[in-house]
Amino acid sequence: MTDRDSRQIEHEAAAWLARRDGGTWDRDEAARFDAWIAASIAHRVAFVRLEAAWAASGRLKALGAGVRAGTVPPRGEWRGEQRGKGHGAPAARAAPSARPHRRMALAGGAVAALLVLAGGLGWGWREFVATEATSYATAAGEMRTVPLADGSAVTLSSGSAIEVRLSRRERHIDLRRGEAFFAVAHDGTRPFAVSVGARRAVAVGTRFAVRRDPEEMRVIVTEGLVRLEAQAVPDGSPAPSALLPAGSVATARASSVLVRTGSVGDAERLLTWRSGYLVFHDTSLENAVAEFNRYGAQRLVIGDAAVGLIRIGGNFRWANSEAFVRLLEDGFGIRAERHADRIVLHSRKDS
Repeated sequence: MTDRDSRQIEHEAAAWLARRDGGTWDRDEAARFDAWIAASIAHRVAFVRLEAAWAASGRLKALGAGVRAGTVPPRGEWRGEQRGKGHGAPAARAAPSARPHRRMALAGGAVAALLVLAGGLGWGWREFVATEATSYATAAGEMRTVPLADGSAVTLSSGSAIEVRLSRRERHIDLRRGEAFFAVAHDGTRPFAVSVGARRAVAVGTRFAVRRDPEEMRVIVTEGLVRLEAQAVPDGSPAPSALLPAGSVATARASSVLVRTGSVGDAERLLTWRSGYLVFHDTSLENAVAEFNRYGAQRLVIGDAAVGLIRIGGNFRWANSEAFVRLLEDGFGIRAERHADRIVLHSRKDS
């Protein structure tokens, strides 16, 4: 929507509000208003915003010229003829009045005042308030790619959820749980920020992933540059930040950030979940099982400490935990105890 379109909608909303409070509202006008509201969500947003501002302002006491100081003009005190009929504005009908010129002037003043409110509030709305606010989520074992209105795309891993708020000043994502990969459309005027608790990763146009775990946040950058920020500290000193070039893997905890810089290929291998695989390289079975449990409906459980310390490597489909368990049985001497909702892994010596 262009600025011109927004201004036109604000004019129409102001005209409707003036007519509704003008005391001549009838069934036909109500029907036309309902049709205008239903035509676009932008119509509804503009009207509700103006209506709230009008009520909060005490209906602009400046319109009460000739009214005793300290009183608010009652509903229906002003009415008149709305001249602009184009673009869905309400048609006017002259209302009988002993003082038509004064009432028309007041009606014009009301519309003008509403448009002043629309202009002031509209600027703030367009600059700071979310123009798109929505949320996306995936269930366990589900992966989903969603396009955003700014041209970016988000790929949600299994069991993940995000909240999206896009305004003219910033594109903000709140990662509520799980992991997501962001292919960010370049826009030098609007940073793209992904928040996890008190930290956020900020980019302009790049490709990176953010993962939320109970005790830490992980950021993997595969293209461009990302700035990892922390919330300002209580004493007012600058919050620490780190610049992450492509190939970086940053792990942030409550009071520390560990950054490893390698090749882009190394970083990409940590994101093979997007193609359906989990890649392990000299990984403890305890950690490998934790990764599988992010994706599968049937949980894997470490039955004893010795099993959890076994080191494994290889590529495995996260949708096929049963094949992974069979490999453990055949190649690592592990005994699998199968239940309806879980598979418990034991050492053979425990059998």
